[in-house]
Amino acid sequence: MYPEEIVIPMKEELTDNGFNELLTPQEVENALEQKGTTLVMINSVCGCSAGSARPAVLMAVANASKKPDQLTTSFAGFDIDAVTTLRTHLLPYPPSSPSIALFKDGQLVHFIERHQIEGRPAQLIASNLIAAFDEYCN
Repeated sequence: MYPEEIVIPMKEELTDNGFNELLTPQEVENALEQKGTTLVMINSVCGCSAGSARPAVLMAVANASKKPDQLTTSFAGFDIDAVTTLRTHLLPYPPSSPSIALFKDGQLVHFIERHQIEGRPAQLIASNLIAAFDEYCN
């Protein structure tokens, strides 16, 4: 498990911008049982989280005309039980962090894996997310 002093600022980058944390398996289940769209950012300490994933998610939410009903996040390597539960909803995709998932009425409809984040600019990832929001969000 990562040290709290490293993780907290990375969590706050999202929570300070309207994302709710999913800290337990029950919080994951409750979030995904909601009607509508739920964006889940699986946060991590890796450089591609800071360089592309977190900025892209924030950019997409800030600039999209259609937005998910719920903005949520869980931290790989820290919120271990919650992320383990979340990953059961991401099958058949293998564990990937960072990653970004969009659910509609509890069903996974769009997923961006780590290999689609690494080496890509935040603007490109944000454009991908905005297109998914346009398709699935009201």
